Amino acid sequence: MTSLVESLRAAGCVFAEEEAELLTGAATDADHLAELLARRVGGEPLEHVVGWAEFCGLRMEVGAGAFVPRRRTEFLVREAVALARPGAVVLDLCCGVGALGAAVAAQLPGGAELHAADIDPAALVYARRNVAPYGGRVWEGDLYAALPSSLRGRVDVLVVNAPYVPTEEIVLMPSEARDHEPLVSLDGGADGLDIHRRVAAGALPWLAPGGHLLIETSARQSPSTASALTSAGLAVRAVTSEELYATVVIGTA
Repeated sequence: MTSLVESLRAAGCVFAEEEAELLTGAATDADHLAELLARRVGGEPLEHVVGWAEFCGLRMEVGAGAFVPRRRTEFLVREAVALARPGAVVLDLCCGVGALGAAVAAQLPGGAELHAADIDPAALVYARRNVAPYGGRVWEGDLYAALPSSLRGRVDVLVVNAPYVPTEEIVLMPSEARDHEPLVSLDGGADGLDIHRRVAAGALPWLAPGGHLLIETSARQSPSTASALTSAGLAVRAVTSEELYATVVIGTA
């Protein structure tokens, strides 16, 4: 274990002891452990190497080429759960590995009618596994075009963690994200808000009366995200978490 920790520390892993325990737990034997260590030292995200990420106290399956759910996004889940009724129709749009929808459904008394959609088929491999314990259904396609018409006008809670990094700022991201997560899950266009505007513009026909759209954004971008939701005919407010450095804009039908 000591040599493992030293190797991780030399590679710049700040939490080398914790990572060593996770790698050891994921390895089937010494050769496998050496392989996992080499991948981590080579710069792969720890979650890709061990095959899962902790999110809202749950293990979400992830893997190479998939966006790793961030801890700050737990704030969006918290806000969604506060707004949802038991058995609500929950849609995780731009779902990636389906972590948001699964976490919301896990926390609702009586569960939820859960749907998740994304354009990336590789991410949906993991999403299917993550939403399965909650009876979730997964749809592949570009935003609302992926959805069955039977969902129109029925969504109580629409949760969205779409990409919001401006294209020119991708190069400033940590190499773990920049080199190992798909660009489609990071690049939000010139000002970072291309997808936010598209999500907002198409939301109202899918929301139930009184339904809520929650979008993660940055503090800097939140006025523009809010403006997009207002222009789409939603009543809008923004909420922040200083603890998680998170901002969520909420629009209500």
